[in-house]
Amino acid sequence: MSVADLLAGKNVCVCAGAGGVGKTTTSAAVALGMAARGARVAVVTIDPARRLANALGLQALENEPRRVQGEVLARSGVVLDGELWAMMLDPKRTFDELIDKIAADPDQATAIKANRVYRELSTAVSGSQEFTAVSKLYELAHERDFDLLVLDTPPARNALDFFEAPGRLTAFLDGRALRTFLRPTGHGVRLLGQGAGALLGALSRLTGLDLIAELTSFFGLLGDMTADFSARAAQVDRLLRAEETAFVLVSTAQEEAIDEAIWFRGTLEQRGLPFSGVVVNRFHHELAPDGNPGQLRWELSGLLGEDLGDRVLANRADYRVLARRDADNLTRLQGALSGERVLVVPQFDDNVHDIEGLLRVQRYLFASDSDRRALIDTLVA
Repeated sequence: MSVADLLAGKNVCVCAGAGGVGKTTTSAAVALGMAARGARVAVVTIDPARRLANALGLQALENEPRRVQGEVLARSGVVLDGELWAMMLDPKRTFDELIDKIAADPDQATAIKANRVYRELSTAVSGSQEFTAVSKLYELAHERDFDLLVLDTPPARNALDFFEAPGRLTAFLDGRALRTFLRPTGHGVRLLGQGAGALLGALSRLTGLDLIAELTSFFGLLGDMTADFSARAAQVDRLLRAEETAFVLVSTAQEEAIDEAIWFRGTLEQRGLPFSGVVVNRFHHELAPDGNPGQLRWELSGLLGEDLGDRVLANRADYRVLARRDADNLTRLQGALSGERVLVVPQFDDNVHDIEGLLRVQRYLFASDSDRRALIDTLVA
């Protein structure tokens, strides 16, 4: 089974996981592989290092999907039977576009975007990236004709932040916080709950009465628009829970990452979200047997000299420790899942930063079981 099997009949693939586990690389490789198989695919990423643009041969990505030219890929031996589109989310611009869309008139939109609370809310406040990511996902799913959307979720301490942060933001924009700030007394700040208080902490450079005035003005400008935010949140929630959506958890084989993967799988199940499988990156496969250790040491000494040969043997021994650790963690992960597929991508000699690197990842993700075994045998021989 491969990623293509996991995504059969799916329109949305959400690559989730903690920061630093290879979500961006996995998202790009999944999109590339599905486009090579004839689908019209868009990959949406939040990637501060802009590695994805470089890997796809683009100078830069924009806030709207941009088609990756087949000629660029063909130079690396990639032939697409479909189309590959890519975009890099700009949270501020996406938030501005949403305000323009749901405001009653251009003057209201301009006034909101000029408000200092809104400027902080749309950039620095926790949850803004997640909120705009799912909003853009919803927009593309309903307004653009793509066979598959692949979302690279924002970097986070843990994968659950992707789901909780938009809710915290919409709760701030709607309900009790709004009613409190619209009270004529103007003294409602003390009555806010803990969630809204956390958001206010991110607005720390607006202090005292000025803060209250700015917030009161902000919520006054929003008016009935909070209903639109709530409606969009509900629509996005339905999209994420749909049978046509697949959550693919991205992890590494380290103990803490595997612990989080197991925990996150249970959380998805509790929330009724469609989980499809796990991609385990940077896996250390067991090396081929040494045969006669003494003979191997003698041969390495003859080729490299005794000192360097011994260092190579020591490095090989260290690698085997990592391989045993990864194998144990993978077994633990597989035992905790309910039959869902685990796809393994090996630790490569260098970081993935170009088309050739993406192709290496894509080969493992889309290989059949027999072909994947052959790739691994070549790797560890």
